[in-house]
Amino acid sequence: MPRILGVDLPSDKKIRISLRYLYGVGQFTADQLCERTGVDPEKRARELTDDELAKIITLLDNDYTVEGQLHRQVQQSISRLRDIGCYRGLRHRKGLPVRGQRTQTNARTRKGPRKTVAGKKGVKDMR
Repeated sequence: MPRILGVDLPSDKKIRISLRYLYGVGQFTADQLCERTGVDPEKRARELTDDELAKIITLLDNDYTVEGQLHRQVQQSISRLRDIGCYRGLRHRKGLPVRGQRTQTNARTRKGPRKTVAGKKGVKDMR
């Protein structure tokens, strides 16, 4: 099981799929990494030689922002928004959706489980 930047890649999958287990590496970047290092994308991760693995690690370190470095960068961006007090920062602080989604009926992922408030039983319409 190859280990890149502290992440164990699944050894039974093709390298172009295994590389996606790294935070910040998607389909395009994985294919690009294989092309730039000269590694066959159809090769299984367990079949990689130490030389090929070293090439991939070197390229990731030099040319891409992935894993811990990317996590840090995202957190710094969010904390900057919070500090300047902009609308997006306030939404992050309150734990609500940031990108304009509706919150009256959906947004359960951001808001968490429902907090039911006691109902008003027996109150009639006062018109």
